[in-house]
Parts: sequence; C-alpha cells; structure tokens
Amino acid sequence: MRQTDFDGRGSQVRWTQTPGAEPARVYVHGLGAASAVYHAHVAARGELAGRRSLFVDLPGHGISDRPADFGYTLEDHADALTAALDAAGVRGAELVGHSMGGSVAIVLAHRRPELVARLVLTEANLDPHPPTTAGSGAIAAYGEEEFVT
Repeated sequence: MRQTDFDGRGSQVRWTQTPGAEPARVYVHGLGAASAVYHAHVAARGELAGRRSLFVDLPGHGISDRPADFGYTLEDHADALTAALDAAGVRGAELVGHSMGGSVAIVLAHRRPELVARLVLTEANLDPHPPTTAGSGAIAAYGEEEFVT
C-alpha cells in the first residue's frame, strides 16, 4: 500500500499498485466503492496485463482517510487523486474511471493534462441535466446520514 497527504493536514489518500510497463493505468472507483475491490478483476484480464496499475481509493472510500472537514466535491477528489499521481510519479497515464470516478478523472485531466494520456470512462455521469429520480445523481444528492439510514 502507498499513501500521500492530500489536504496539507495529514489526511492520506491511499492506493495499491501492481508493477508493469509504463505508462501506468490508474483505476478510479465510483461513489460508495473502492478501487482494488472494484477493478482488480478487470486489471487481471490477460489483454490488460503487463502494465503498471494503480488502484486509488478516493477520500472517504476504501483504505483512504475520511476527514470531516474535506469538501468531497468532484474538484476536491480530483485534487486528492492528483496528489496520489504526483507522489507515485505518474505521467501520461491511462485513467479508467467508473461513475463518479469518471467525473473525477475528467476534472483531473482538464486541470493537469500532463498526467493523463487517455481517459476510459464507464457510466461517468456526464448528463448536464440528470434525472431527479433513481440513479447515482439522485443518490449523490443525499447527505451521509440520509444515505446510511
């Protein structure tokens, strides 16, 4: 497991990785998930083998810290992911983002294009007018207490 500070106050974003050829492939999970659990079976497929792969858990998910004073916006998550990629020495990566992770990957690619050579987005919530009913947009509108109970 690797880790780095992402907020200047000691909160850690953590990731696991497998060795392999560069450029790295970085997996970014969606809301309520964790990267290693969600993406390891995909990275293990023969046609994807041989690349350095990072499984980053965004703040509040998996093995990363969950600071109470973190904003948890897409931009905040992109900053935390940027800290992880900088600490890991990643440049020109292929970012594989699912759901909210895809949206975070887009923000990161816009802000730091040198970190990203390719975006692979699955169900990345790109609708500018999301439905107000079922779906991850509606789920994301809940506060933590409402979501958990």
